[in-house]
Amino acid sequence: MRWAILGGGLTGVTLSRLLQQAGEEAIVFEKEDRIGGLCRSESADGFTFDIGGSHIIFSRNETVLSFMNDLLSSNKAERKRNTKIFYKGLMVTYPFENGLYELPKEDLFYCISEYIKTIIAAEKGEIPAPRNFRDWILGTFGRGIADCYLNPYNEKIWNFPTERMSAHWMEGRVPRPPVDDIIRSAIGIPTEGYTHQSVFTYPIEGGIESIVKAISEPVQDCIVTGYSVSSLRKRDGQWVISDGTTDYTADRVISTIPLQHLLPCLDYVPEEVQRACDALRYNSLISVCIGFSGSAPPLSWVYIPDAESGYFNRISFPSNYSDAVAPAGHASVLAEITYNEGDAISRLTDMEILDDTIRSLVQMGVIPADASIAHSSVYRSKFAYVVYDLDYLENISVVRSFLKEQGIDLVGRFSEFEYLNMDGCIQSAFSFMERHS
Repeated sequence: MRWAILGGGLTGVTLSRLLQQAGEEAIVFEKEDRIGGLCRSESADGFTFDIGGSHIIFSRNETVLSFMNDLLSSNKAERKRNTKIFYKGLMVTYPFENGLYELPKEDLFYCISEYIKTIIAAEKGEIPAPRNFRDWILGTFGRGIADCYLNPYNEKIWNFPTERMSAHWMEGRVPRPPVDDIIRSAIGIPTEGYTHQSVFTYPIEGGIESIVKAISEPVQDCIVTGYSVSSLRKRDGQWVISDGTTDYTADRVISTIPLQHLLPCLDYVPEEVQRACDALRYNSLISVCIGFSGSAPPLSWVYIPDAESGYFNRISFPSNYSDAVAPAGHASVLAEITYNEGDAISRLTDMEILDDTIRSLVQMGVIPADASIAHSSVYRSKFAYVVYDLDYLENISVVRSFLKEQGIDLVGRFSEFEYLNMDGCIQSAFSFMERHS
């Protein structure tokens, strides 16, 4: 059987490799001049940055984790996570509930008091099922942790009110913190949250794109780059894939591209399906890459919940992931800013973004005031994060049902339209193979 795979990002190249291993024929169509999608990396001035946002290699799924690490072979460095939250000028331990003792005393009291009240209310059955994401936050962590960190941070990264977001996606993703851990944290006894991230790996050379290249190595001959699919149609029992100039045929089609790009390729899309697709929300991403003289703080990444500290919601330090991604005597920082087309951030120029980011990072103490900037660049990714609004489940069901009827398989973040990390994208490819074995 011949498979056509739309999109040469992490999911697409993984599918191609797995299908080849299964003895199937597959061809990948990628509209950009090279593969990688959100996992592309750029090198300039001796620095390497991941331009689709910061990535690390970790997973709760041992099969997926082994797959990634085995592919990198010796091209990987292991690091211990050292993550913080920038809160009122303080670097507080992440996750927030594990660093309560580092808060100002009034904020500490507010967080622990409200958490205890929430636990008591939950035991009495007084907390109703969450109607939205904000309800879930309040019912899980209490008003103190919600007000101090979780609500402002989530509204900054999602660029959307938490009371208008669905709560369904949190099921199994973030557990209620144990009462003992919260109390230990409040009185200063160290506790460790999210232990699956406590140690991670990262490519020594080439940035995160190295893993996509490693996956694609045996299927290079099956990848067509610079090919923007403009139509998909059935003819004599086969799919015809076209960019308007060159046609290819295949028995089956797997899409890993955004649904917003897939539907226009089809001859006919019912009005209610198009309307549902148009209603699906997503965020775009600006990655601000800065290289500077001197050293970076000994941190992995930092979450920034307040607007006053800068446009960015997270900063990471690639030069702390690998010694080979910055020149000697220099360090690097990657700042991530979410936005939506038409909002205030989307209207800023790259230079305005750079100026604000560098100024904010100097004020935070991340970049030394006397450091010289050796590299600066800005990259924009239109499709970055899936946003689960209150109408998500209804809208995605309509779109998926229609595409299933057409015989098009959906795999990966923006075709399944699910918030999948790197390991989730690879697992989605594994799961597809299991279903079709």
